[in-house]
Amino acid sequence: MKIVLIQVGKTDREYLVRGIDEFVKRIKRFTPFETETIPDLRNRRSLSMSEQIKKEAELISSKLLKGDHLILLDERGKRCTSIEFSELLDALLQSSAKRIVFVVGGPYGLHDSLRSSARLLLSLSDLTFSHQLVRLLFVEQLYRGLSILGGLPYHNQ
Repeated sequence: MKIVLIQVGKTDREYLVRGIDEFVKRIKRFTPFETETIPDLRNRRSLSMSEQIKKEAELISSKLLKGDHLILLDERGKRCTSIEFSELLDALLQSSAKRIVFVVGGPYGLHDSLRSSARLLLSLSDLTFSHQLVRLLFVEQLYRGLSILGGLPYHNQ
């Protein structure tokens, strides 16, 4: 079982890159994990917001494999506690899916075509965060969930 994070656009803030790298190292102690970055669209300034979202969705879809368990990080998604997220991870890790694929969209969010094909929409908060900051928050929560499952003292309850 592999966990994959697909993200749109590179992370360009060094402090975020350092934080993400730290949690990715920690996550890999528990399970195979990789990130795939969809490059920023060329000539995106000439595209409308809806055109950008649609093109990003096509690029994201091209990275998906048959049998992937697709979870979108979306402000309209289900909210859960860290314990509930760890329970979700446990169920997913026990499933027959070869890959659990989480997706962070671009600055304008995700296209409805992706929402309709996702198994779950997951919200990290009622607050709105930049798509780059969401990456750090997600990998921290993924590590937290895995550390809960592993019985490590990282999470204080």
